[in-house]
Amino acid sequence: MTRIDFTDLKTLVGINSWTQNKAGVDANGELMQGWLEALGMTVTIFPRDQIGNHLLFQSPVVPNKPRLLLLGHMDTVFPPNTFEGFSEDAEWVYGPGTCDMKGGNFVALTALRNIFKRNGCITNVDFLLVSDEETGSDDSKAITREIANQYDACIDFEAAGEDHQVVDGRKGVATYCIELTGVAAHAGNHYSVGKNANLAAARLVIMLTELTQVAKGTTVNVGLIEGGTSTNTISPFAKLMVEARFANPDEQARILRAIPALIPLHGVEGVTERLTGGLQRNVMTSSPAQQSFIDILSSIIGYPLKTEQRGGVSDANVTAGEGVPTLDGFGPYGDGDHTEFERASKKSFIRRINEVTAIVYHYSRSHHPDY
Repeated sequence: MTRIDFTDLKTLVGINSWTQNKAGVDANGELMQGWLEALGMTVTIFPRDQIGNHLLFQSPVVPNKPRLLLLGHMDTVFPPNTFEGFSEDAEWVYGPGTCDMKGGNFVALTALRNIFKRNGCITNVDFLLVSDEETGSDDSKAITREIANQYDACIDFEAAGEDHQVVDGRKGVATYCIELTGVAAHAGNHYSVGKNANLAAARLVIMLTELTQVAKGTTVNVGLIEGGTSTNTISPFAKLMVEARFANPDEQARILRAIPALIPLHGVEGVTERLTGGLQRNVMTSSPAQQSFIDILSSIIGYPLKTEQRGGVSDANVTAGEGVPTLDGFGPYGDGDHTEFERASKKSFIRRINEVTAIVYHYSRSHHPDY
């Protein structure tokens, strides 16, 4: 493939699909549904009231042959009337989702079309599109986990690295909300009566931050603090929003144990605490099965896949956490994602579509050997 018609990508990008814009996300999903059903795939719709519906597109299964899951998300981070529209020049396409990740979904769609045109059918390759990845996949990750064990491998369509690296490792992430309840009192007349929730919060900020071990890839960040009512009132409440990231399973386990155990230790008598939240996405780490998957794909495309690790998370963390060999970054290379400068490279689309077409062909043809 040396040229690409971006008409369908332009259509997708032209519809605002901010995570909270259910109508827009669903409109994107309906477009994808029409295009994929035309390729003989059937759809299971997971309807949602407040967010876009999640969609699982399935192809016929050839028994006793490996199955591949393609994984993407339809939502973007841009509310209506902030960053909208599609444009292009000789080298780049521009617009919300061109890089993250309507561009990646377009790569998968085009590869599937190529196989359908070549073979007349697609088998053993399914495509899951979720609607809430940009806000943490709090709803969709249960679906992803439930279906993951049906597949021998998974590729996710977040953006490629600058040198077309795919992602073989991502940090895991946990998020927590800590609510502290004290007793209000006049800071001048009744200081000793008050129970200072802000003081408990301040101590916890230090204690939580000290869980960080940068050398091991672990960070704990108290990113938001709220508390108190006025300067002359002992604070009756405080709230901390905490994010922890970790690069290996041992550190993930340490942090998930340490934070709940730490919260009652603030030492301010009379202040009570409430902890909510927890693990958002498992750490994604290299494994022998994943390396075997890399070797298979390198053989399919005819050259070594370059890999990299990233600190950010994606839905690839979810399938990897279920033990499915997973690689991420099969979308086009681009930059400016999550900003009004988002763009993706036209040359990169060509490369990625060619690669994913070869990969899908390998899994879809019913006569390929076991491995």
